[in-house]
Amino acid sequence: MASITLEELHAYHAIDRSVFSRLVITLRRDPAESLLVMAMWLWLEEKGYPNIIAKMVNLSDPLLEALAGEAVLCLNCLGSKNPTIPPNGILPLTTRIMEKDVSLHMFYQNKFSTISGIKSFMTTVCSRIFTDILQHVVGSTSRVIPNQPLVIPGFPHSLFGSVTIVPRAMDHDFPIGGLWGWNPSNTVSEDDRTLFLTFSRGFPVSEDEIRELFTNIGVCVDSVRMQDNVPYGEQPLFAKMVLRSVANVDQILSGRPIAKFRINGKHIWARKYERRE
Repeated sequence: MASITLEELHAYHAIDRSVFSRLVITLRRDPAESLLVMAMWLWLEEKGYPNIIAKMVNLSDPLLEALAGEAVLCLNCLGSKNPTIPPNGILPLTTRIMEKDVSLHMFYQNKFSTISGIKSFMTTVCSRIFTDILQHVVGSTSRVIPNQPLVIPGFPHSLFGSVTIVPRAMDHDFPIGGLWGWNPSNTVSEDDRTLFLTFSRGFPVSEDEIRELFTNIGVCVDSVRMQDNVPYGEQPLFAKMVLRSVANVDQILSGRPIAKFRINGKHIWARKYERRE
């Protein structure tokens, strides 16, 4: 299997590493928050905002600080159930740098795709390319154990979960599936693509009706798991629906915590599935 060394990975991501180093060393920003900021910027690049990080290299420290502050506004917006977003919600500095509108509305309307994308870049890219920089930063406040994951205060994160960051030698090989390797869409968990559906008592809904409803609005349904162990003579009151992509979740919810649908005179309520331990 093809592989890439850590040294080659550092060279490929030299610009990203330079900006991250300025955030956590020069500007002394929080390491966990800065990891999320970088992951968000990398996700934006994949979504059609090219070279956003390269455009930051020659910015002054105050401007970079302000850009990071706008990114944190986005992260906070994603973590809020009812965010307060100004009428246009435009991020002025990010918009100026990108030369096209970037707004809080854009992030919140695509909330679950954005969260999933940030998590993906955290685990597949950021956890590998910033290790030595993080080791330098957190090593000054806590003990670093060779070949053991770094302890990054702020993780596990309430929204983005945990990230494992292990210091490696520069000749360490990472397997890749293609050029430079990782496709973030391959790392989306089933839970990230799942909606929880509820029904009204007395108005039984079938799996076929669920599939018909959501297929007709243009989403791809992978599976529907109706409530099991339903007492004889009673109806299922809920189901879990796994979609083909996390983008389908945003398509259905459209920035709302709960979306209401109707088929054959029966109501279906949909919300994001959250696993309960």
